[in-house]
Amino acid sequence: MSVEWDFRVGVGFDAHRFSQDVARPLVLGGLSLPGPGLEGHSDGDVVTHACIDALLGAAGLGDIGRHFPSEDPRHEGADSLEMLGQVVRMLGGQGWVAVNVDCTVVANAPRLEPHRVAMCGRLSVVVGAPVSVKATTTDGLGALGRGEGIACFAVALLRRG
Repeated sequence: MSVEWDFRVGVGFDAHRFSQDVARPLVLGGLSLPGPGLEGHSDGDVVTHACIDALLGAAGLGDIGRHFPSEDPRHEGADSLEMLGQVVRMLGGQGWVAVNVDCTVVANAPRLEPHRVAMCGRLSVVVGAPVSVKATTTDGLGALGRGEGIACFAVALLRRG
């Protein structure tokens, strides 16, 4: 027996270590920020990647690696906001519309508050629904606490369109 639900929730997570390449830009929530960039096959935007995984998960469509595999040279250096746009269009094709996405960035640096509103705006435009971004630290605990990288959790709510 198949049951159709009008609402679905998905959880996303992504983490990347800081790159040793000093020329690599730091991209978070679609913005280029001051500081060392993150390793990754695409632009390494952990905020956007977590949003993608949350949206895909809510729709039951797998994860970012399934749709944008790191082995595929077409995605090398890809703009994560463009990937997010592709996912939103894919969801629409499956009859889903985003209601909202909520993100929590875990990092010691950079300080995100000066950029938070711009991140929310940029992500919200692409998703077509409100996206909130907030930040926290681990108070020195673990690799993130030692400043080795940045992680992000995201939760997405979808409804039938």
